[in-house]
Amino acid sequence: MNPILILDYAGIAVFAATGALAASRKQLDIIGFLFFAGMTAVGGGTVRDLILGVPVFWVANPAYLVVCGVTAALVYLTAHLFESRYKLLLWLDAVGLAAYCVFGAWKGLDVTGSPVVAIVMGVLTASFGGILRDQLAGEPSVLLRPEIYITAALAGAAIYTGLDLAGLPLMWAAVPAAIVAFAIRGGAMRFGWSFPPYKGRPGRKPEDIP
Repeated sequence: MNPILILDYAGIAVFAATGALAASRKQLDIIGFLFFAGMTAVGGGTVRDLILGVPVFWVANPAYLVVCGVTAALVYLTAHLFESRYKLLLWLDAVGLAAYCVFGAWKGLDVTGSPVVAIVMGVLTASFGGILRDQLAGEPSVLLRPEIYITAALAGAAIYTGLDLAGLPLMWAAVPAAIVAFAIRGGAMRFGWSFPPYKGRPGRKPEDIP
């Protein structure tokens, strides 16, 4: 199977699982699981396709919604078996980010031919669904966590785009890019990698900034 399609379905399933896990933490019913799974899984890709002006992927192929539904049902039946569901959510989110930053970059490059647009589409596809999930669930946003997040998606999308433009076969461009994105995000969670935060003028407290 095409490695890009594998990454696409993997991203859908994994992000759907993170949405369903967020629903489990809020003790929602099965409809809540289905909603959170679907919204998380297709959110980034929907915005990407609307920006690119192409048919929205899950409208063109409803099989994606089936994947979301099956994943939500499985999590509904098994979530209680996991002791730390938030930690599992974060690791699955890292897998989804790695898959979707590459797929988004591939689609952006395929539609527009622009490396810059491809990288932006990779980052958007990888991050937007998780942002929606956290906002609706009232969870701490992945964007506001101290360790690296967007940078991992940016690196994966940029590596894929660069390798593709260099003429490498699809698999040799997609797989290394996804591995690097996951390694950066996973390392950030495991070892606390982060960039120095903005502190403003020395001696000035955050609450003093208008």
